[in-house]
Amino acid sequence: MRPLSWCYAAVLAVRNWLYDRGLWRSSPGWVPLIGVGNLRVGGTGKTPHVAWLIEELLRQGQRPAILSRGYGRQTRGPRLAGPADSAATVGDEPWFYIEQFGPRGVPVAVAENRQLGLDLLRQWHPETTVVVLDDAYQHRRVRPALNILLTELARPFYEDFVLPTGRLREARTGAVRADIIVFTKCPPDLPAATQAAAEAQARRYARPGAAVLFSAYDYAAPEPLTDAARAAGAPVAPLSGFGPAALLTGIARPEPLAAHLAAVGFVLEKTYAFADHHAFTPADLAAVRAGWRAGQAIFTTEKDAARLQAPALQAALAGLPVYTIPVRVALLADGAARLRAALAGLF
Repeated sequence: MRPLSWCYAAVLAVRNWLYDRGLWRSSPGWVPLIGVGNLRVGGTGKTPHVAWLIEELLRQGQRPAILSRGYGRQTRGPRLAGPADSAATVGDEPWFYIEQFGPRGVPVAVAENRQLGLDLLRQWHPETTVVVLDDAYQHRRVRPALNILLTELARPFYEDFVLPTGRLREARTGAVRADIIVFTKCPPDLPAATQAAAEAQARRYARPGAAVLFSAYDYAAPEPLTDAARAAGAPVAPLSGFGPAALLTGIARPEPLAAHLAAVGFVLEKTYAFADHHAFTPADLAAVRAGWRAGQAIFTTEKDAARLQAPALQAALAGLPVYTIPVRVALLADGAARLRAALAGLF
């Protein structure tokens, strides 16, 4: 497969060269744009990092908006998300953003062509002062004022190869466009020596002056998603007399969440792991029901919950105690202060 990777990488290298030389147009936004993306196919934690950025921008007094491609949605074209939408019409990640930040006045738009999405936001939300671009690292028609590249510590971009040999969307040298590189899903107590070694490897491809940060997941207490979960109350770990659990996900890597549940004392008796952005069906939930037993809590992610709340699934979910595990980002060492300063510098 390596020759195919070389051909694919060469095509992308020519494309990037055309943008770098200005032969293909790359437009800035009418307000500062913050790009969040990765080089690798699959989950690197973009959603909780976008949420961290939005929280911080709101704290700084800005009026942020979110623009996503809307991967997995059943619609096409630029679309401004509203109360009548769902994960099916805008995608699970944008719908998560709507639920989290819509009540706080943060508009969310989806568009395959990000320039058209920016035009839509400018038309309907001219009060916006900054737009966060979710998963737009390879979308070069628009030019972020701040480009944030995420890479998993366990699967860093500098150890991977371009598709189809590996999982990179473009060559490792694409990291040179990043202003900030964040190693994600790190242990909270990641040793300084390990951080230094990873940073040294990343700097082989980064531009001079790029910041290298490290982040960990911060899991909150389970929250009930279904009526059965609300009736059962909050699940507790085995030390308090409760332990059996099941995991239901449709994300790229459920392993960190499974490890967290095990670390706090739950015993995972069943794991139902579907493909990333999987559209759950009543048949899927019938299989979960067949494997469920009384006293067993079923955990899922907030992104999965966006799809599980589809009206067509409510009958299949009835009686199952399903809980979401909220995930937030915690930046290690002085990472939070450095990222806050970078955001403030945009204005």
